[in-house]
This record gives sequence, structure tokens and C-alpha cells, in this order.
Amino acid sequence: MQELADIGVFGLAVMGANLARNAARKGFGVAVFNRNGARTDELISEHGSEGRFTPSKDIAAFVASIKRPRPIIIMVKAGQPVDDVIEELIPYLEEGDIIIDGGNSLFTDTNRRFHYLTGKKLRFIGMGVSGGEEGALEGPSMMPGGTLEAYQRIEPIVTKMAAQVDGEPCCVYIGTEGSGHYVKMVHNGIEYADMQLIAEAYDLFKTVYGLSAPEIADIFADWKTGDLDSYLIEITAAVLRKTDSTGKPLVDSIVDEAEQKGTGRWTAQSALDLGVPLTSITEAVFARALSGRRAHRIEAEKLLPHPEFPKRKPTAADIEAVKDALYASKIVAYAQGFEQMTAAAKEFGWELKLGEVSTIWRGGCIIRAAFLNRIREAYESGVAAPNLILQDYFRDAIVKAEPSWRKVVSLAIEAGVPVPAFTSSLAYYDGLRRARGPANLLQGLRDYFGAHTYARLDKPGKFHTRWSQDGSEVQTS
Repeated sequence: MQELADIGVFGLAVMGANLARNAARKGFGVAVFNRNGARTDELISEHGSEGRFTPSKDIAAFVASIKRPRPIIIMVKAGQPVDDVIEELIPYLEEGDIIIDGGNSLFTDTNRRFHYLTGKKLRFIGMGVSGGEEGALEGPSMMPGGTLEAYQRIEPIVTKMAAQVDGEPCCVYIGTEGSGHYVKMVHNGIEYADMQLIAEAYDLFKTVYGLSAPEIADIFADWKTGDLDSYLIEITAAVLRKTDSTGKPLVDSIVDEAEQKGTGRWTAQSALDLGVPLTSITEAVFARALSGRRAHRIEAEKLLPHPEFPKRKPTAADIEAVKDALYASKIVAYAQGFEQMTAAAKEFGWELKLGEVSTIWRGGCIIRAAFLNRIREAYESGVAAPNLILQDYFRDAIVKAEPSWRKVVSLAIEAGVPVPAFTSSLAYYDGLRRARGPANLLQGLRDYFGAHTYARLDKPGKFHTRWSQDGSEVQTS
């Protein structure tokens, strides 16, 4: 009789198949199932020698082939397909079995499923998985959320499957309910901002300085060796160097429309609900939306004049200035993302350990970067500031970069090159460091048309001015 599998994987598209192969390569027995049995056959035919697989063509046999309490990773499209698979599995599961959603589900859906399955005496884990198809196979960053007891059942498996950095797995228990998917959502939001900032730097080099894709690739390759060392900087150089069948840079032939699957938009929507000023990520989402209006942009280019701005080759100082602007804006994006996770933890009653989050993002995931070691140090110091920009390292870095940051944003505005993420990041920084801004006027206006009241600097309580009556001020609380 064949030994029971340690874990099951339901859904064998690229990500599911690669996670199954990853687990098998690490020495675990893996039960595999796909509605289209041909995919199961293909996996076993091509990769069956990589480990101990137990393929099944029906759900009953699939579930029965896994050790109790059974952990089953489902890798299907987010939304209704996840609910459909859960309902398919429930009749075959027993008390204490664990369903693990490894897709990019909205955290509120994960909250709902968590409580629904708890009522059926089953356990549910929403596990963010970052790293794409390569990460799924070689070692992703994994963000599991659910009950601690359920996580402890899968911990020996997922920590071995995850990427390893300095001997530490890029996987840690995030918290209860949908917290794992929430953290993955914010990860993806930061990814949006990071990529938009890189695209804006590329646009400046191309449009203002007239550099070719290979020349820009050389700049990014050089940046990979410094503070900006990251996976996204590395692959930017690779994409810019790639040529197509004509021998020309592939990037010059790619349509300038960036698609999105929703996680960045969800991040921005949640920030609005929480009242967190998530400007960098939100601008990145809007930039993708504007890129999708390609027909409008083509027509507008014909009708709207452009600033006259002669191209010139960049000096070493020009390149360094763009680098500084990119780094400072990156700090803002991460600071905002971590502030959002702090606010979410308070709102939803989660105990997020953000130092551990930064640790598991150092490898496997798309935003992995040397930079994250600095964030980890900030939280592990025990004196984490309410905003990462106020931590010594990040404060010093952003203050040092500020003159170049302003120069680059001014240059872009003068040249008519849109840099929404650079600009909004700088505006956020300027707003953050002002002890007194202009919102006093906003509150005065709100009181004028809506009697919303205001607070005063010189005495406690709330006040209202009878603007359209006798103009007198009255205390309301």
C-alpha cells in the first residue's frame, strides 16, 4: 500500500504545479489533483521523477490519499472559484482538516471563509505566495494566516518549501483570519509602486536624456550593486537588454499598457477605508489605469502641445540624481505600506509582527531587496518609530537625497514628463514634515457650509462659527 501524502495540491496550472514540485523536491509526499485530468498526467509524465507524487482523478481518492489532519493547498483563480472548490472538498473532509488558499484572494473573502469553515469544524489558512512561477518552484516568500494550530501542522512543510535567506525561511505565521492575504496584498501594492518608480526613472532617461534601452540597462545594472540592490532592479536591466527577432530592443516594441489583477487597487481601497495616506501606491494604480487609455492618449498627443525641451546626454551627476530620487521615493512607498499594515492590525485585531514580515520579504518574493534588511533592523531595534521615515537610517537617507529628488521632479515637470509616483512621494514627504499645514482652512470651510465644527489651538473643545447668522463662535463640546 502506498504511503499517504504529507500535503495535497488542488489545481495544477503553473503555480500549483510548481508548488507541488517544490514540496516533492523537498522530500514530502504530494497528492495532486486537477479537474482536467490531462494536467495531472502531464505533471507526472514530465516531473514524476522529482519526488513522491500521488495523482488522483477524483476528489474522494485525492483527499483519502493525504495524512490526517489533511492539509490541502488550493491553487485556483481568486473569487468564486475558491468558494466552488471549498464546497467540492467539504463532503470528503473530516474535523480538523485544513484548506489552504494559496492564491491572491481579497482578505475580506478570506475572513469570511475562515469563519465559515470554523463553523464546520474545519480549518482555513489564507496564504499569500509571492515569487511568481520561478519562486513557487525554487522557493517563494509565503505569508500564511489562520489559526496558529493550523499553521503549526503545515509549518515543517512550508518553511522548507520557502526561500531561505541567511539560514532563515521566508515564511512565518502572520496572524489570524485573512491577515496573511492582507500582508500579501500590501506586498503587491508596494510592488506596484516600486515598478512605477522604476518606469518613471526609465522614462526620464529615455525622454529627457534620449538614452537607448541598452544604455539605460547599463545604468540599472550599476544600481544593482548599491543601495538599490533588488530583484526588480536586476530584471529591469535584463528586460531593457533583451532584443527581438529584428535585433532591436524588445521593450521598444511592447505596447505601453500595463495590466493589473486587482491587488494594487485593493491595497489603495483598504488604505482609503483606514484613512492611511497611501499616495505612492495609489498613484501607481492610477498610472496603470491611465496607461490603459491608450486610444485617448494617442488622440490627446495630436491635440495638446508639448513643452520644447532639447535632449542632452546625462552627466554622472544627472544619473546620480535620478538614483537618489528613486531611492527616496522607494523609502516613502515602503513606509506607507508598513504604516497601512500597522493601521490594519489595529483595526482588525491582528498581531502583525512587521519585523518578521520584512524578514520573509528578503527572499523569494518580487520586492525582495537588500533594503529590507534595514526595515528589519528598524523593527528589531525595539524602538520602531510610527513611520519608517522617522527611523535614523531612512531619515538620513531621505534627507541626503532630497536636493536631487527636487531637482529630478522639477526637471520632469519642465520637460512635460509625468512622474506621478516621484511627485506624490515628495509631496507626502513635504506634508509629513510640516507641523502645521493648510488643513485649518479646510476645516473652516467645512464648518462654514456644513457646521462640521473645528478645534482650536488655544483652548480645548469643539467650536462652530455662526457664519450666516451673527458670526459669533459657540463651543459645541
